[in-house]
Amino acid sequence: MKPTVIHPEGWAPALGYANGMLMPDGTLHIGGQIGWNADKVFVAKDFIGQMEQVLENILAVVKAAGGEASDIGRLTWFVKDKATYLAHQREIGQAYRRVLGKHFPAMSLVVVKDLVEDEALLEIEATAYIAKG
Repeated sequence: MKPTVIHPEGWAPALGYANGMLMPDGTLHIGGQIGWNADKVFVAKDFIGQMEQVLENILAVVKAAGGEASDIGRLTWFVKDKATYLAHQREIGQAYRRVLGKHFPAMSLVVVKDLVEDEALLEIEATAYIAKG
């Protein structure tokens, strides 16, 4: 069997990438999500606002594949500004819990020089497992 492309309903088309790929074994690979909405518009210009949108985007892909937040097993964060991340730990935790609750998968954080979309302050990719049946 081949992987199934996962694309949340109502989202602008993904061009040259997939938002999610659901493998036959139930593993869901979620491509790096940035802080734009379903129309590829950055509403939030600040780190916390974009981070919350990124997590909502990840959750939308998981739900489109038939899963829920607790199915997420890994998050890899790519942030452009380490100082901003460190200065907002409390707000990051609050925003995280608003979207994903008290589910804390394995996580890594990588500081990067830049991201492809100039307005993006961070990008997060994820892996989830969607149980069958």
